[in-house]
Amino acid sequence: MKISFIVPSRNNLKYLKQCVQSITYNYGTEHDIVLLDDASTDGTWEWINSLEQDNIIKYRNEGPERVGHTILYDVGVSLSNTEVFTIFHADMITSPEHIPNSLKYLAPKTVVAATRIEPPLHPPGPEKIVKDFGMEPENFKWAEYYTFCKENAPLVRGISTKGIFAPWLMYKKDFEDINGHDPLFAPMELEDSDIFNRMHLAGYNLIQARDSFVYHMTCRGSRFKNGLEIEKVIPLQDGTFWHKPKDSEEYTKLRQLKFREWWRKWAMDVLHDNDMYPVVPSRIHKSAIIYGCNINSLATLEPWFDNIIIDCDASSYIEQEQPNTLYNLKDKINNLDATVNIRVTFNVSQFTNKSYEVLKQMNFILSDAEEGASYEIDIFKIDVFKVVNMNTDLIKNLIGKK
Repeated sequence: MKISFIVPSRNNLKYLKQCVQSITYNYGTEHDIVLLDDASTDGTWEWINSLEQDNIIKYRNEGPERVGHTILYDVGVSLSNTEVFTIFHADMITSPEHIPNSLKYLAPKTVVAATRIEPPLHPPGPEKIVKDFGMEPENFKWAEYYTFCKENAPLVRGISTKGIFAPWLMYKKDFEDINGHDPLFAPMELEDSDIFNRMHLAGYNLIQARDSFVYHMTCRGSRFKNGLEIEKVIPLQDGTFWHKPKDSEEYTKLRQLKFREWWRKWAMDVLHDNDMYPVVPSRIHKSAIIYGCNINSLATLEPWFDNIIIDCDASSYIEQEQPNTLYNLKDKINNLDATVNIRVTFNVSQFTNKSYEVLKQMNFILSDAEEGASYEIDIFKIDVFKVVNMNTDLIKNLIGKK
């Protein structure tokens, strides 16, 4: 089966060259490669244009502002000519085992993740293999990597677990059925966790093929885009170490902003089990009446509710925060309509760290709420008028943004 590799890139040329080299070496023109340049200034587009392979589809965001890989993934899928595609990072290196062993698990409503092999630049996890075949293209050990994949694939042949992360592949139609990635998370950060949650809610089967290997140099297009600057070396219980690189300022700022968007949409933290399978309670619509509020407490509490009534002037908060969100804060704050579904009432003066932890668990708490009931949990008085499950709208990115 022919598939398309969807590969966005921004100022990431040396990794992109290595990525394309690995796809071409392993698969020739058997698969398409959709290369999407995001207004790069490092010669990326000139290099892409120099490629004469018939199986390469080329696209450029002229900029000058980037749109981000959240948007470009979906552009790439729309440009692809195959039934199946894989989301692939520019700092990844495929293997002969990658696509064939992933396709063995593919079926409608199924998403198949490969097994990442990574250098020790993130904490280890049961879903990955930590092994250093090189941290930069110029010192990558191609032969050792391919030998490792060839020797280890038979040892885990036919073994799969429940989990999802990049790189993953699926049918194009199934991707379109859930409306792709949510622009809420453009240009990047948490777009993957968002779509994985939505795939889970849509009932898709999320599988990791343990004998499908891809090497990942880890976050070279975003988190560590300025090069590896190791902040500290952290020992592990087995006597090995992982090296914590310094995050880029761009990544740090975006992650803070996008977590606030995440809380507005999901009203929970990013949760998954040890194998990276999403943990997603029902998303319950809820409103709040908050006494003793001020601008600082509003900044903490606003993302966690769908509507809020407060007893302070929110105008300065709205003016400051609105440029950072796609949600309409004027509609959200001090606009509690008569059709309120679940009302949570509390006083900020009683709010503690424990209260915040309870707030983060509210979707779990309310999943079995009975209409007409009232509850008191920690400082929160909860009145249930009607339980409105927002999962269907979440799946297709229809939650109320401006």
